[in-house]
Amino acid sequence: MASVHESLYFNPMMTNGVVHANVFGIKDWVSPYKISVLALLYEMTSSKITLPERRRLNKLILPLQQGPDLTLGQFLKTVEECCPQTAYAVKLRLHEMADGELKDMEYFFSTLPTPFTAFDSEAYKTSVVGLFMRHMLLAYNKLSFSQVYKLYKSLQHYYHSHYAKPTDGQVCVPTLAADDSEMDLTSTEDTVGDRADKEELDTPLHESELRCGNTPSRGPLSQKQAEYFLARQAYLLKNDENKALRPAALQEELNNMLKFNPDFAEAHYLNYLNSMRVQDIFLSAHSLLHYFDRLILSGNEGKSNGDEGYGRSLRYAALNLASLHCRFGHYQQADLALQEAIRIAQESNDHVCLQHCLSWLYTLEHMKGSESTVLTQDSVKMAAHFCLPYLGSLDIQSLVQQGAMQGKAAHKLMDALKDTEILHWKHSLSELIEISLAQTTSIWRMYGKSTMALQQAQLLLNMSSLEPVNFGVHQNNTEAFAVALCHLAELHAEQGLYSATSEIFQHLKEQFPPHTQHSKLWMLCDLKIQFERHMNNRKYHLAEPLVKAMSALNKTEGLYRKAQVLKALNRSTEAYSILQQLQVHCEKTKCTEIIIRVMLSTAELHWESSSFSTALPLLLQALALARQHHLQSLASEAILHLAFTQLMLGIPEQALTVLHEAMEPILAHGAVIDKGRSMLLAARCHIAVAGFRLKGQGHLGQHSAALAVDGLNEAESYFTRLNCKERLRDVHYLQAQLHRSLGQTAQSNKSAMNFRLLDQELQSPAPSVFMQL
Repeated sequence: MASVHESLYFNPMMTNGVVHANVFGIKDWVSPYKISVLALLYEMTSSKITLPERRRLNKLILPLQQGPDLTLGQFLKTVEECCPQTAYAVKLRLHEMADGELKDMEYFFSTLPTPFTAFDSEAYKTSVVGLFMRHMLLAYNKLSFSQVYKLYKSLQHYYHSHYAKPTDGQVCVPTLAADDSEMDLTSTEDTVGDRADKEELDTPLHESELRCGNTPSRGPLSQKQAEYFLARQAYLLKNDENKALRPAALQEELNNMLKFNPDFAEAHYLNYLNSMRVQDIFLSAHSLLHYFDRLILSGNEGKSNGDEGYGRSLRYAALNLASLHCRFGHYQQADLALQEAIRIAQESNDHVCLQHCLSWLYTLEHMKGSESTVLTQDSVKMAAHFCLPYLGSLDIQSLVQQGAMQGKAAHKLMDALKDTEILHWKHSLSELIEISLAQTTSIWRMYGKSTMALQQAQLLLNMSSLEPVNFGVHQNNTEAFAVALCHLAELHAEQGLYSATSEIFQHLKEQFPPHTQHSKLWMLCDLKIQFERHMNNRKYHLAEPLVKAMSALNKTEGLYRKAQVLKALNRSTEAYSILQQLQVHCEKTKCTEIIIRVMLSTAELHWESSSFSTALPLLLQALALARQHHLQSLASEAILHLAFTQLMLGIPEQALTVLHEAMEPILAHGAVIDKGRSMLLAARCHIAVAGFRLKGQGHLGQHSAALAVDGLNEAESYFTRLNCKERLRDVHYLQAQLHRSLGQTAQSNKSAMNFRLLDQELQSPAPSVFMQL
């Protein structure tokens, strides 16, 4: 990293495109703040500082040059954090000029080691610093005497304002700047005459939040500073939205910019991105259209069919409008905009734009619920033909997602993802690498392979990103990271590690605050974990309020959880009606997981009316559907329900045979609650096989007794880990009855005492242990 930061000081080729755009070809002027930056550069080249301090200072150069003007206090504080010695030297240098005479400021400019005079200077002529110094010296040498005096008075005001006592309500002092028209390098004649006494501020754009923290903006921004502000905020919105300005503050800054310059196209585009964060449909569409309108007006209108200009802006405007409507679910408007983009692209023979349109066409068809596999396959072929690896990779990932929903085998999907990863690493597509790992994690989770899902999530979180790190962004806070962290939270919650789950959610809340666009992911995940925890503990009064919050984030999940609560509260008729509506909806949207869960919940409703034989067809259908789509966790859940039904029908031997098929995947990949339920069910089957009826009658074989005791003990350990007191009460009840039948009085009394203590603590009637899974 040292060589990179030092090269920023010496070699302009290491800077990114934004830096070049702001350093070259944009008007600059001499201001007190720029003199402070020059003083810093002078001290860095003339004084001896340690290598770590030089590295930290080199990292500050570009933000100080291109960012908005800071007050002297903010400037000195920023430098002091990197090198206190240099900050003190800069302070002394400014003090000599501000408390001295005009000749002191002129002496500073004359002794400044520049690329023109000092050949041994570290500021090379072709470096960013060298160009900045040359630019400032040219601007200063061009000033007339009255303008130099005006600059000197501004420097005095800038310096002494730092030590003046602020009045009530005054937070910071706006920076004074000389007149841009007077000090513009592009001017070719002396403009002292009529404008010598002009006191207007020079630029039409507004200052960002960096000037005074959270205080309202006070002074103007130059064109360069405005572009730097927009580039910085756009980058943060893409990679680390938490570090960007909040939507309201950013909207205020953009409104101020557009008030002075309504034709600033980049400001309209950032306004569009900001509106998307808060799901503002009207303002996002309004800003997007204004962006392309301004882009067309400022571009080359003559090239209507070329790669640049009016025609290109029109077709990409229509394409972006289609994607915007897709995001908000306006499929009819999206289809119209997409057809318009296709028509214009065909007229212009723009194959790249047509390929983008094809990708959005299959996306739109998929969102509408139509079959889009053929379109996706065509898009992959065309992307490969036109050498568009980014689009081709996204198309393959879409095919993998469709294949997972259609029940394709896992090895086929992983082979397809492996091919995309070769493209990702070959072309350094870091964003798609993250998406691929997050998608792999989700696929393994869907297939019930928790170990593989955990491995892929950890691989993503520990991967060194290929994205260039700018503006202090150390990790890409993208949707892929949010998905991986949510999977980790669910995996920890399934194992009863709720403290670790809370830490993960705390990190998610910090990285993805509620106002960010990906916050809904962890909000829904958190609500689901809380709901399952309350349902497992049979605290239905705590689970019921969570249903409304889940419905606001995901209507399907909310309906399913509502049916679960109604079923637990013995409101079977209402629960059955909701489940039937949900099944019809999921069959239309092809949501297989919810369909299977609805079938299992419907079978549980049949249990409540002792219609166990009626539940068998539903359970067999759910099991067949789960196996068809390779959903191992749901298949194991269906087997548990099937074994319980067979136990209730009086065939415990068959129930044990079926249960052993699901025991291995549950113990290997299942949640702790599922492990406890399976061991409890196995113990009950062993008791039933031996002819035990909880009345002390009948003989219990030694082998079945040992298996039953071991099963109950293991179930007790699982439920204890989750602190499921309701289920522990059931286990202690069975243990007491079992030990009494075996003549083990001490163990029976101990289990009976544990049952009695839990029963007194819970103060709720215990449901029949034999009628629940």
